[in-house]
Amino acid sequence: MKANGSWLLRLTLAVALLFSGLCMAQSQEGESEEKQWFSVDSLNEGLGEVPEEVKRQTPRESIRSFLELAEQKEFSAAAHVLNLSDLDRSERQERGAQLARQLETVFRRGEQVDASNLSGREDAAIEDPTGQHPLTGEPRRNLELASLKVDGQTYEIRLARYRVEDEEPVWLITPDSVSYIPLLYEEYGPSLLEEYIPDRFNSPLGVLQIWEWIAIPLFLIVIGLVGWGVHGLVALLAHWFPNGAPSIFAGRIRWPTALLVMSFVAQLLLDYVVSFTAMATSFIRVSLIILVAWSVGTIALRLVDTILLKVTRRIVGEIDDTKPKDERKLLTTLYALRRGIILIMVTAVSVYVLSQIQLFETLGLSLLASASVLAVLVGIAGQAVLSNILSSFQLSLAKPIRIGDLVMFEGQWCYVEGIFYTFIRLRSWDERRLIVPVTYFVSKPFENLSVKSAKMYRTLELVVHLSADTQVIREKFLEYAKEEDNVVEHHKLSCYVTGQTEHAQTISCYLMASDPFAGWIAEMNIREKLLAFIRDNHPDWWPREVVVISHRDIAKGEGRNTPLTEEGGENGAS
Repeated sequence: MKANGSWLLRLTLAVALLFSGLCMAQSQEGESEEKQWFSVDSLNEGLGEVPEEVKRQTPRESIRSFLELAEQKEFSAAAHVLNLSDLDRSERQERGAQLARQLETVFRRGEQVDASNLSGREDAAIEDPTGQHPLTGEPRRNLELASLKVDGQTYEIRLARYRVEDEEPVWLITPDSVSYIPLLYEEYGPSLLEEYIPDRFNSPLGVLQIWEWIAIPLFLIVIGLVGWGVHGLVALLAHWFPNGAPSIFAGRIRWPTALLVMSFVAQLLLDYVVSFTAMATSFIRVSLIILVAWSVGTIALRLVDTILLKVTRRIVGEIDDTKPKDERKLLTTLYALRRGIILIMVTAVSVYVLSQIQLFETLGLSLLASASVLAVLVGIAGQAVLSNILSSFQLSLAKPIRIGDLVMFEGQWCYVEGIFYTFIRLRSWDERRLIVPVTYFVSKPFENLSVKSAKMYRTLELVVHLSADTQVIREKFLEYAKEEDNVVEHHKLSCYVTGQTEHAQTISCYLMASDPFAGWIAEMNIREKLLAFIRDNHPDWWPREVVVISHRDIAKGEGRNTPLTEEGGENGAS
């Protein structure tokens, strides 16, 4: 009995395990099928038999068949690529062809769909040889073909895989996407002007249609004429405005204003008058976005420049180191503020342009993968530029030099006239302009003559005979120095003998000038006056070589009749 009971128990367990295994297999198979397709009872009943030229086994075949049939105007056959399950059976044939025609127009004008970019596998599994994609090898049953916006709302055109009972699965445009087609066609469909274009001009010619090859040049000419008119109008207004900031500002914004108006007019024409294929329209719209951003940024920058110019003229005036240090520091800060505004504007414009053209969504993950390589290349190529920009900000913050400072750079007197992003503009004493890269300037030692004060000692040296009266020369120097307007701090004037040889002495005169160039002028004037005084009143003070023909100095008028020595020779020169 025990043996029979044990045998029966084992048989029962075996049957239970077998049954549970079958159930699990069926469950897994059902879950696997759910990931590969949508099971439906029927597809497009009432639409007729599927033509042989319609291939729907893979996403690539399905969309390629649709585009080829639509190009051949066989919209009834192209309708078999749409899932018309939301339409009544009686109207599927008529409405299907109409919806196929509208969808082809949306694809052509809204977002260009390239069948080559779609998967050629029946299960649409992602193929990634690197294996980095998280869904590599996983079957898919729903794909996005296009994403279009209408009134700020996004509408997607999707492709899904369907299977009817034991038939082969096929890829069709989803019913939700089909329901969006009339709305998208109203937004991206033909414009009012295109209704009057003959059918023979609607044939494709390359990437555009025939009429577009004619309309686009005319479109650009019209926009160019508008810009030319606006440019002339703004120039006329600049002449009408009174002299000053308004006139200067109007004169500087002629081109940005013209481009801005051109962009708005072109946008209005694209919205209400004419529209082109997706490729041409996308290119034009992206160009318009860039032009609008650049024009607005440039107008804002010109406004800042005009304000800076007005402030500079009112507060600082001529840029040199005769102005108070605080005013020159203010001007340096204003220039730094201008560069900061430019940097902020460039960043804001770049972010705005990228957000408007949806660059990353359009190009996909491939752009992100190459972004790091591009960043490295740009960093290497623009290393000098970036270094100059950072150095200019360093100069503006640390302020080792200010606008208007007088510096001695590589042996030249120069005024700092401007500190820009990549270069410094220096004005030499003879009105030449030196354009020096910022990094080169900061890497070289320079002397800032205006750090504390632009005042500078000048040294005037005279070489005269040993018999010259130093006190007389000192008194004349003090007299002439006090007559010079550029000489300051008269109590610091001094004059001393600083050198002597066997036949001459060196007299050095010191004076303080308001700035180096003014000191140079004062030195030259005083030297000329001293030389004229000695020449007119004491010509015997000039240094000279004396031939000794006696033991007495003939310069004093002594020993003129003294005979030569017996040797009759010269004792030497002094």
